Amino acid sequence: MSVRSDMVLERQLGQVRGVAAGEAVRSAVDAVFTYMGSGSRGRRRQGRELVRLMEAARGTAAEAGEWHVVRLLQDSLDYAEGRILQQDFQERYRIFQDGARREQSRDFVASSLRAMHQWMVAAGEAYLRDHPGASAEETLDHFRAQGEDAAFLRAPEERPGRYVIPRGAAEISLWLERLLRSERIDVADPAESARRIAGSAQAVSLLAADRAGQLVLRAAELRRRAERLKALRAVVEDRAATEADLQRALEGNHWIFGGRFVGEAARRRLVPGDEVDIPLIRGDGALYVVELKRAMSLTPPLVKRQRNAWVPAAQVHEAVGQAVNYLVGLDEHRTRIRDEFGIETRRAGALVLVGHPGLHPDVPEREVNEALRTFNSHVTRVEVLTYKELLDNAERSLAGGRDPGAGSAW
Repeated sequence: MSVRSDMVLERQLGQVRGVAAGEAVRSAVDAVFTYMGSGSRGRRRQGRELVRLMEAARGTAAEAGEWHVVRLLQDSLDYAEGRILQQDFQERYRIFQDGARREQSRDFVASSLRAMHQWMVAAGEAYLRDHPGASAEETLDHFRAQGEDAAFLRAPEERPGRYVIPRGAAEISLWLERLLRSERIDVADPAESARRIAGSAQAVSLLAADRAGQLVLRAAELRRRAERLKALRAVVEDRAATEADLQRALEGNHWIFGGRFVGEAARRRLVPGDEVDIPLIRGDGALYVVELKRAMSLTPPLVKRQRNAWVPAAQVHEAVGQAVNYLVGLDEHRTRIRDEFGIETRRAGALVLVGHPGLHPDVPEREVNEALRTFNSHVTRVEVLTYKELLDNAERSLAGGRDPGAGSAW
């Protein structure tokens, strides 16, 4: 995925430099500006080097203890690598404002709502023409069903530019979801599986006729998980994969992290200025933050030699510092987060996924893992793991006939 470098990012970085206190931090941000301005024909320069320079500036700010600058630079990285949308980024940092809130964005939302309501009026009139005696409740039920069926929107190849909402798909999906949730059938995402199966009339017919088909569904789910692991391993082993690529591959697959997690939180931004990569919810309702770093594209190394032992390198310490900063923010806003979102952060922990033993072909994999385990034994509330060890644990669970969601994978 290309790295974004535009006027929005440049202006936000200008704000970052304005709040930086230390000369070293300002110089590191200036290096980012210098690189951005070195493009040909007045274009802002992009590329992996831009990401590296912003990461270096973030590290310099962390060493200086300027955690507010670390948060701002993390947002810069998330925007450059596509994890924050431009509209959200502009609103967050008041870039190109034409009012208290950006009026252009407000007008777009207003026009979208206007179009939606115009459609609802037209659809309501059409329904009442066909059902002149319909009550208000029946009319609302009609719209409620259409809203649920909208999740199954299709784009027929034979009708370019047209979209079709299949009638009744939501009802079939709801029946399937309830079936998948019954009798302790362990499917990671019953709603998603139900939506997928609802598109096949043959599958629905077979499931409705034979309750033993639930075993087939379980086998299909295990196969799906094996395929997801294979696809994720390909991303992890890709030397060009970014943090955004890894995040997209991991999202929606909380079962990979083990049975103590029951799902992902709907919101990634619980603390102002902090947006976690993957927010997991443990069985006791507490939050667990997953911080993603690069895998095979990580530079510099994952571990280094110190005296007679291998120890985590600087990037590991920086990532742990970032995770600790998230936990501090969660602690400080614990009451508000619990009241507004129903998420308990008092017992929150964090997992840092970083690197791959393949970065050190001359170092035995067991020594890389042991260096991280030794490090973990001396750190509170934060655990460090390589992507390979996480996936190997999940794959062993599948191969042994166990569901990774039934027990801890690491």
